[in-house]
Amino acid sequence: MTTNILLCGVGGQGTLLASNLLAECAMEAGNDVKKSEIHGMAQRGGSVVSHVRFGEKIDSPVIRKGECDILLAFEQLEALRWSEFLRPNGLVICNAQNILPMSVSAGNAVYPKNILEKLGSLSIETISVDAIGKAKELGNQKCLNVVLLGVLARKLTNIDKDIWPKMIEKRVPAKFLELNKKAFESGWNLI
Repeated sequence: MTTNILLCGVGGQGTLLASNLLAECAMEAGNDVKKSEIHGMAQRGGSVVSHVRFGEKIDSPVIRKGECDILLAFEQLEALRWSEFLRPNGLVICNAQNILPMSVSAGNAVYPKNILEKLGSLSIETISVDAIGKAKELGNQKCLNVVLLGVLARKLTNIDKDIWPKMIEKRVPAKFLELNKKAFESGWNLI
């Protein structure tokens, strides 16, 4: 059985670190793993997307439209933008945050209203979490990516919970280690 997870966000939210941690946890759990990234204009607040696929044998790193099991969205508009990749009855875990794209900030476009309702009207399960609020509560909004990984980990029964802190220790600088361990536990306990 293959698990297909698409992570999407905006440059600076830690999407790539989250996808690296997910891939390493899946490998540690004994899976074949393939990963692909699209950076776009990430440094200017643009879209960042990572495909992570794992299972017994994975041939391609790219998830096709309609085959994504879980969409981990770091921002609401990105969740809507990438929702067509979800399979029927797939899951979207969405950070309840709105980051205005450059086109909206410049007045050339309007940020869509009722994104969560639009997602809810699709034949998918939607979980909205205030990961940015939880990260701020912990003292650093940059750990929202690890809060979201905690939520995701709770839904992934094929990766043991104790693997995640080990991989966080390997990937996160020592000065941010305790913060990120707390962030992971906070996400785990959000749902």
